[in-house]
Amino acid sequence: MKWFDAGVNLLDDRLDPEAVIAEAASVGVDKICLITTHPDEWEKAASLYAAFPESLCYTVGVHPHNAKVVEEAHYDLLKAHARAPGVVAIGECGLDFNRNFSPQDTQKTVFIRQLEIAVEMGLPVYLHERDAFDTQQACLTPFLPRLKGGIAHCFTGDRATMQAYVEMGLYIGITGWVCDPKRGDALREAVPSLPLDRLVLETDAPYLFPKNLRPRKRHNSPASIPHIGQVVAELLESTPAQISVNSYANSCRLFGLG
Repeated sequence: MKWFDAGVNLLDDRLDPEAVIAEAASVGVDKICLITTHPDEWEKAASLYAAFPESLCYTVGVHPHNAKVVEEAHYDLLKAHARAPGVVAIGECGLDFNRNFSPQDTQKTVFIRQLEIAVEMGLPVYLHERDAFDTQQACLTPFLPRLKGGIAHCFTGDRATMQAYVEMGLYIGITGWVCDPKRGDALREAVPSLPLDRLVLETDAPYLFPKNLRPRKRHNSPASIPHIGQVVAELLESTPAQISVNSYANSCRLFGLG
């Protein structure tokens, strides 16, 4: 079986990219999508992709936490980076009204500008949302007819929210959150109704180490994807092989990788 980790914060100082990629490959995870969240990361991501083009693809965008740092010149820079080899989506972008590290109005402005760029560049969006679904949906809706799809990254919501994203034509990113019987209860109840053709697996490493994976490690990594796939298979009454095939193919379709 081969696996695709559709979301890794590989530029995080807690991760050694070369070691992470090698460990992932040893358990069948042969493709990784590197997430960027800040303008300062775009060039670093390009360099890392150049070093591991067979293993990586990457996103370019601004996380809502970082919306406050965006200047007008960053939008042209974002478009320039979006044309580079290996770039598969705009993001991580969206809204986070839980912590409000950036003002909500600023988050909305930066999010909408990134949606405009995604449409212009013909790229899907890599979405973050926390405690802001209604506003995020209102921002997304006018763009959906022209948007080349997207993913609800690190989805932790309930069945109704998941269904709303699916009806928008988006993929659902399932992480190790589904391995937590307590905090992940709503997600575990939602997953059985997730269509297989909308399922994408990701770790959000180094975050969200699966609670029921042993031995327990300090930081999550793409090597935990097969375990997450096993848990998802059980919830969907499927097999790990079927989850592997579907989630890998869905990730390739989402990112336009053939």
